[in-house]
Amino acid sequence: METKSHTWRRILRRSVAATATAGLTAGLLAAGAVSASAEPTPSAADSDLASRFTLAVLPDTQFYARYSPDQFVPRYGTDPFAVQTAWLAENAEALHIPFVAHLGDIVDRAGTRHEWEAADRAMKTLDDAPLPYSILPGNHDVTNSGVLDTQLNPANEPFNQWFGPTRAAKQSTYRGSDPTGLSQYHIFEAEGQQFMSLAIAWNSSDATLAWAQSVIDAHPTVPVILSTHALLGIGADQVSPVESRESERMWDKLIRGNDQIFLTLNGHFHGATRQVKKNDFGHDVHQVLIDYQMAYEGGNGYLGLFEFDLTNNTLSLETGSPWVVFKPRETLTSYDQPLLDGQHQRFTLDLDFRERFSGFAPEFTAGSPDEPSLTQLARDILLDGFTGPDPITTEAPGNVLDYPAVEGTLAHWRFNGLEDVVGPDTVVPDVVGGNDLTRVAPADTNAVGAVWEDVTIEKAGVHGFSSDAAAVCFDNSSGSRFSYLTTAADAAINDADLTRGYTIETFVKMDADWNAADNGWSKALVRTGNRSKIGAPWSQWDYTASPTALGISNLREFQFTSIPAQASRGDRVNWSGEIMVDSWSHVAIVNDADAGTTTMYVDGAPVLRNAINTAGMAADPGMPWILGADWVDDAARNGWHGCIGETRIIDRPTTPDEWLTQRADLSGFTVDEAPEGTLAADVSSVRFAGTGFPGAEVRLAPAASETRVAADLGGAETVVRADGTWELEVTEGLRAGSHELELVQALGTRSSAPVRIDFAIAEPAADLDVAVSSQTRVIAGTQYVTVVSTNNSPVPVELTVVTDFGTKRFAAVRPGASASVAFNSRAATVAAGTASVTATGVVDGETVTVVKTAAYPAS
Repeated sequence: METKSHTWRRILRRSVAATATAGLTAGLLAAGAVSASAEPTPSAADSDLASRFTLAVLPDTQFYARYSPDQFVPRYGTDPFAVQTAWLAENAEALHIPFVAHLGDIVDRAGTRHEWEAADRAMKTLDDAPLPYSILPGNHDVTNSGVLDTQLNPANEPFNQWFGPTRAAKQSTYRGSDPTGLSQYHIFEAEGQQFMSLAIAWNSSDATLAWAQSVIDAHPTVPVILSTHALLGIGADQVSPVESRESERMWDKLIRGNDQIFLTLNGHFHGATRQVKKNDFGHDVHQVLIDYQMAYEGGNGYLGLFEFDLTNNTLSLETGSPWVVFKPRETLTSYDQPLLDGQHQRFTLDLDFRERFSGFAPEFTAGSPDEPSLTQLARDILLDGFTGPDPITTEAPGNVLDYPAVEGTLAHWRFNGLEDVVGPDTVVPDVVGGNDLTRVAPADTNAVGAVWEDVTIEKAGVHGFSSDAAAVCFDNSSGSRFSYLTTAADAAINDADLTRGYTIETFVKMDADWNAADNGWSKALVRTGNRSKIGAPWSQWDYTASPTALGISNLREFQFTSIPAQASRGDRVNWSGEIMVDSWSHVAIVNDADAGTTTMYVDGAPVLRNAINTAGMAADPGMPWILGADWVDDAARNGWHGCIGETRIIDRPTTPDEWLTQRADLSGFTVDEAPEGTLAADVSSVRFAGTGFPGAEVRLAPAASETRVAADLGGAETVVRADGTWELEVTEGLRAGSHELELVQALGTRSSAPVRIDFAIAEPAADLDVAVSSQTRVIAGTQYVTVVSTNNSPVPVELTVVTDFGTKRFAAVRPGASASVAFNSRAATVAAGTASVTATGVVDGETVTVVKTAAYPAS
């Protein structure tokens, strides 16, 4: 009898065997099978039993299908798509999975047969299990993504040929498709209740939405989970949800007026986010985006597992990757994390299902409470026996200085100090050297119709991980209308030697109205020159192009094209997947001359189509670098339509921890001088000094301590000098008692670990407070010296008043009372002098004596 892990391996072997007929060797296949992780030994406790089930979600699988035969299978013996479905089939019973929803972009190129074959093999695993699923076409799955679904010819659509109604009808949950065959709906049962999966195709027409409405109307008591390819988008901070025109249209025309729709799922937009909206019935509709196609290896096998807990009224998401735990350990990188725990990748939200559905399904109730935590079980299964490298993490910058300075940086252009239109006097500074950028006047180019106002500085909505918080934006751009920034003719960067490797980093965004006809093949960053002049071999399309350029294709794919140091080897090109318009991307190009590789990273993940047999970069001597346009046939053209953020060029290959998406290292903060022990009661200042990150703020604050006595020192600040030293002198708030303080260095909102400082200030010695005044006066023609002593002490005092004209004692002058005496000088005039008062009292059991004096004038 097979164990569960053996069954999983059998499913994968069958999938691989099908691929093997294309000519792969048995050795490659065996490698994939052997690499599977150890048999799961789930550890989720059964103590918290409830009525639960799991809905599995497969986001964009396009790159798994595209690169299955030439990258994944040769290296691993299978592909992520096949591993995902095999894992779901294997664990469907344990995780109580009644249904799977695919969110579209099944393949990358709708007209390429081998991609559909890879998708077919993967989904056949679910057919055979059997594990029912819904599936829908995304923009990459249709023959023309620019038209409505009803404008396509259903008979010619590959989706219908591979996953249309005929195949869908073989599933027990299938209830029907729309007239195009591209949208479908299923009704599945879980925990004794019915749920509808309503899967709506890309670019759905009003007719399709009317069909969807008819489906809902025909099943008025069934809760609906709506899946479609593009609905909710994601913001520049890679966290916040963003509405699209399609999301607003579908909300208005279908979702808001149907109380049965309580959950929407979509892919397409790169990332993960969610939001909650109120429908016309005042009820919550939860909307979730899941898409990892731009992650490592085209998504790295991540899928969504939604746990419906009908007993405890919660909906939870776990994001995990069966692919990561499948791969051989020696192939794993820091990108290979079996679980994602970001705020929109792992969450639990309250959802009272019975209350939420009461308006249309009053009989809805939870099933038997006999399932353990399925999210925990899924985590246990994925983590069982897995060991891998630590992940690379980042966080939002604290301020404009919050980035790592990198050895070998030749130029770093930043925009945060600039405003408005980039005019003739605008200088974009290179913050590490003299390679500043200026704009070429429109009149001095061959651009048609370009004006100064076409280029502006923008500071709203820039990439969330760029600390520069500004960008230069090029508007009204096309092949003939363009603007660009350039280094000076004598800039050192023009002749930079990058033959031993390099890193180019930038942040870029295409404008929302970007279109392929006007803006395809435009460039963001170019090292200008002419390939034909530096020994590059002839080629039909780019023989007179610049030696190196980063731009965007007509299919919205980043293209990095570069002539290596040995120019005779010819062009080397890197390609990304599809990039969304109106969405920021961080792009890093890393050339490792020793390894002979150039790798493009988009938002931290290496793309699948990278260049090999390439070392360094050739150059056309003395030619400038430009931002914002292409350079072909010794002239600029084809302007970038969108924005470009801070950009950096480094003369060596770097690693992700050195990139602009990472943060400055604040761990080197030291406090080398600080008060300690008990200071004298009359201390007038305290001094702190140490080392830190140049430009960081050093902040003094009360420590988090319940025993703190004196907190008045908090709030003092200084700034670390350019040489890395700092000092802080505090003269206010020096009260007696314990001072428990913390010092940190901070870049805006981000700070280092605190350094604790403890010291005390002694209490002042016991003392008496006696005020004394003295003056002269004439009484009946005789000069007198009067002395008034006031006891401001909390205890009685004995006073002895002494002048040149006599002595007077007062016993037990009470607190707040005064003693007054007038001494007769027995003379017509009195010289200026001083009266002395000795006060004696008992304070806290201690006899204290003080002497006070008061001067009197001559009279």
